[in-house]
Amino acid sequence: MKVLDRLKMELLNQAYFTDEQYIQFLAENSLTPSDEYVKADMQKNLLFTVIDILEAVTNDIDLMTGISTEFSNIGQAYEFLEARIQQVKDKIAAIPEPDDDYSCFSLMYTRDRI
Repeated sequence: MKVLDRLKMELLNQAYFTDEQYIQFLAENSLTPSDEYVKADMQKNLLFTVIDILEAVTNDIDLMTGISTEFSNIGQAYEFLEARIQQVKDKIAAIPEPDDDYSCFSLMYTRDRI
């Protein structure tokens, strides 16, 4: 699966922006849309891209008006997007860092005793 396709899947195939705009968001997060998606290497940057897109939607009143048809008003749409942004941030925080050898306790045992 290509990175752009995976981004759209993460956004539940909602057409908030054009593909060209999605490509720009991906580029800003060091991702190439035509590359094959590799979760281990790209998940965090993809989720940062999702946050950027959702924040852009919440900052654009015209887009908010367009998606508010799924909700009873713009306020509910905004609350949904804010909750979704927080979920993605929590998901990012749960991704382990690639350096598995590091721990907050490892530094305590590397210092020479006096």
